[in-house]
Amino acid sequence: QVQLVESGGELVQAGGSLRLSCAVSGRTLSSYTMGWFRKAPGKEREFVACITWGGGVTRYADSVNGRFTILRDNAGNTVYLQMNRLKPEDTAVYYCAARLGFGTDQYSYWGQGTQVTVSS
Repeated sequence: QVQLVESGGELVQAGGSLRLSCAVSGRTLSSYTMGWFRKAPGKEREFVACITWGGGVTRYADSVNGRFTILRDNAGNTVYLQMNRLKPEDTAVYYCAARLGFGTDQYSYWGQGTQVTVSS
């Protein structure tokens, strides 16, 4: 089992920055990929970014590429999502997730989510 706990979501003005954290525990993570997803009201949950725990390979959704950065702290077992130049359309509940192998879907483990609200 993998346990994931997100934090860092809050209300921020458009153009601002925010860093989300995901504390990871429960397993050796070297074969896992960590992802961030988001779900806005009335929309489907969507992929945001992912990173392989071992090699640091990353992938981003087009909508956030160049604005968001996913990072991992191997020693601290924490994954971060640095969000810059935030837009109102980034408003959503953000979820941390984990899966074996690399991919942007079919994640097995999920956190409880953290709310990000971007005001215009």
